Amino acid sequence: MTKAFTRTKWYPWLVVGLLWAVALLNYLDRQMLSTLADSMMVDIKELEDPRYFGMLMSGFLWVYGLMSPVAGTIADKVSRKWLIVSSLFVWSGVTMGMSYCTSFDQIYVLRLIMGISEALYIPAGLALITEFHQGPTRSLAVGIHMTGLYMGQALGGFGATVAHQYSWQAAFHTFGYIGVIYALVLAFLLYDKRSTAQQVPVSGEEREKMPSVSVWQNLGKLFRTPSFWILLFVFAVPSLPGWATKNWLPTLFSDSLNLGMEFAGPLSTITIAASSFVGVIVGGMLSDRWVSKNIRGRVYTSALGLALTIPSLILLGLGHTMPAVVGSALFFGIGFGLFDANNMPILCQFVPDRLRSTAYGFMNLMGVFAGAMITQVMGAWTGEGNLGLGFSALGGIVLIALLLEIFFLRPKYQDMKEADF
Repeated sequence: MTKAFTRTKWYPWLVVGLLWAVALLNYLDRQMLSTLADSMMVDIKELEDPRYFGMLMSGFLWVYGLMSPVAGTIADKVSRKWLIVSSLFVWSGVTMGMSYCTSFDQIYVLRLIMGISEALYIPAGLALITEFHQGPTRSLAVGIHMTGLYMGQALGGFGATVAHQYSWQAAFHTFGYIGVIYALVLAFLLYDKRSTAQQVPVSGEEREKMPSVSVWQNLGKLFRTPSFWILLFVFAVPSLPGWATKNWLPTLFSDSLNLGMEFAGPLSTITIAASSFVGVIVGGMLSDRWVSKNIRGRVYTSALGLALTIPSLILLGLGHTMPAVVGSALFFGIGFGLFDANNMPILCQFVPDRLRSTAYGFMNLMGVFAGAMITQVMGAWTGEGNLGLGFSALGGIVLIALLLEIFFLRPKYQDMKEADF
């Protein structure tokens, strides 16, 4: 494929499709561990203690979070294509490496390396999609891409099934091998939209000025923007239940419904993934249509999603029947999908292209740190038998983010340009 194909009408959607598969592998490789603990503890005794499992999951998140702003800054400076390809290749190799581990320390070190490599993808991937989709398809394109994350989360639940039939080593090795091969395929099919020699296509006079702007000056300008601080908080707070469901929902399903993990794992991840799939598609289409009539349409769509998650979290934690637990998980997934599909499109209303990866990197930092914290807290609550109560309590915290978003996020543009920043 030559670069001329990037100017065709269909190539922007091919980009979404190519990155959809990367997003799937991104979440599949990290999510598998949450359902493999029972199988792995036979060989790695430390995992019999929930605190060690919480440490393993949160360690990934701390490194992932710390790396996210760096990853965003890098993605605004270099080829986003090659950053994506390299990231996929490394984390897939790490996943393969996990199949050879025989101790907790080995798994822990590889998990940290995975956190570094996976952090490089999301800011670059989302920024590349918004470059190719600058018109009324932006939220839908981002939403479709997000379904890849949810599909990866769902397939990650089958890690327990593979481990039950074969071994946990086979699960890590198989999916890691697939990722390495796909990284090689992606190198031939994916292209950057912008020139790697500049941040965005600009006039000669602007191009001469841009190299004199340092990273610290860009960060200073970004953090002097009040709306960006609100975006950071609004993104971080829903990440608490978002990461809690990713890392602890299989355990909650197993405990609340008295199911074995080989059944609870796929049931929980498929439930969230399927409903979130619906949420991001509906949220993308609704947002693209709403913003054409009201500049705050994306904000309102996101807020509607958060409103749906609040009662869902309460019932999810308190329910002990199949309809209550599965039903509340379904509504949570739909609401979170509405929210998730619009984070990057809303950011595009407040930040120009040359800083979007950087800005999203900091949003990821806040969201992942919130996730790392809640993962550890959930580990402690699980040991005390209070995991369901913890999920219910998160509903009240999300209400704060909902109110801030509704009352304080007031964009002036559908797509922020450099001259307006």
